[in-house]
Amino acid sequence: MQTTNTVLMIRPTRFSFNQDTAANNRFQRPASVSEDVQLKALQEFDGYVAALRSHGVEVLVHNDLEAPHTPDSIFPNNWWSSHPDGTLVLYPMQGHNRRLERDKGVLDWLRDEYRVEQLLDLSSLEQQEVFLEGTGSMVLDRQQRICYAGYSTRTHVRALDQLVDHLGYELCAFNAVDRQGVAIYHTNVMMSVGTRLAIACLASVAHPAERQALRSRLEDSGKKVIALDWAQLESFAGNMLEVHTTAGEPLLVMSRTAWQSLDADQRRLIETHTTPLPVNIDTIERIGGGSARCMLAEVYLSKRLPEHQSAQEQVR
Repeated sequence: MQTTNTVLMIRPTRFSFNQDTAANNRFQRPASVSEDVQLKALQEFDGYVAALRSHGVEVLVHNDLEAPHTPDSIFPNNWWSSHPDGTLVLYPMQGHNRRLERDKGVLDWLRDEYRVEQLLDLSSLEQQEVFLEGTGSMVLDRQQRICYAGYSTRTHVRALDQLVDHLGYELCAFNAVDRQGVAIYHTNVMMSVGTRLAIACLASVAHPAERQALRSRLEDSGKKVIALDWAQLESFAGNMLEVHTTAGEPLLVMSRTAWQSLDADQRRLIETHTTPLPVNIDTIERIGGGSARCMLAEVYLSKRLPEHQSAQEQVR
């Protein structure tokens, strides 16, 4: 399936502006001196979790550890991804303090709770200054097995080639920039792919041939394309994620900033194909430079059975 009903989220303990990533994340904004960023982030996080659960999404919450300090751990989709064949992928991260997130217990917990058949560990590429930051750097069409990726300092072709070769995906790569002509740090800021909808700021793909190739590939794969303008890109409208409820109904998750930026026709088209779920994460977006999709790590692995219970007993 393109979507999952299970996501993992990291509850923050010391959320703050990350100086380590600010050099090329142009969406980050420093907090004011008097602002209690951690308290606001915690309130927004808990509200987000509650909204997902109320709509029938299984949310696994892992409490972050205070040390070492990892201000961006609230965005767990960047350092790992999971796949239905039991593959767990670890990614090379550009930010040095983001690499520490791999050692804060999430990986051990995943292996204890879920069946990991194989581990693809690309993290050693960090030593060669080669980076690929998970489903931030890539937007995956899991049904059609297409990997969409915009090149940046965090998204290197060598790592992309290794990933798509291992998973058996087709690579659709391009160069995407913001309105100042600077490379967009993560692909999932400018586009999202769901079961029937694709949302993309095509204007950010400056080269006409690349722009047309991206649109054509999306349309040829059966997606209805919603084209975003610059203001909508800057409001995180590209950073949406489709999941599904326990009843199998599609749910498109986004920030309220993103939803408010859309026009009436775009909203109607979304509502035709999914149920939109806007959430208030204003502080997290502004300080962290990431939005609703970045906070969700999709779980496609199968649950481990209790050791005393066989698969046949589980079915009964």
